[in-house]
Amino acid sequence: MSFQEESTIFRQLLGDTPKIRVLEYLLEGRELDHSLGDIAEGAGINRVTLFRLWPEIEKSKLVVHTRNIGNAKLFKLNMKNAYAKSIAELFDKVINEEFKKASLGKELSH
Repeated sequence: MSFQEESTIFRQLLGDTPKIRVLEYLLEGRELDHSLGDIAEGAGINRVTLFRLWPEIEKSKLVVHTRNIGNAKLFKLNMKNAYAKSIAELFDKVINEEFKKASLGKELSH
């Protein structure tokens, strides 16, 4: 099962929408920069859908353009943005809590 197909606690809490999938992908790889093609593929959404959403995402300043490689523009989560920081903190808490539950469940089953 690929990332796109598996249900995550983040998507269960916030809704499984293309925008949430993009945010989740960018949050998971926040140290790296990504092309729009990579973001669409990694988020499991159609490129056309991403191109429709992208102006709003850029306007919100949740992402920052980092560099160009050939014709490809690369972006990453803008961790200087207060909203991006808050979303990242929420994401990390949710993921850490889910990891603790999974680890505890494994310990109890042994």
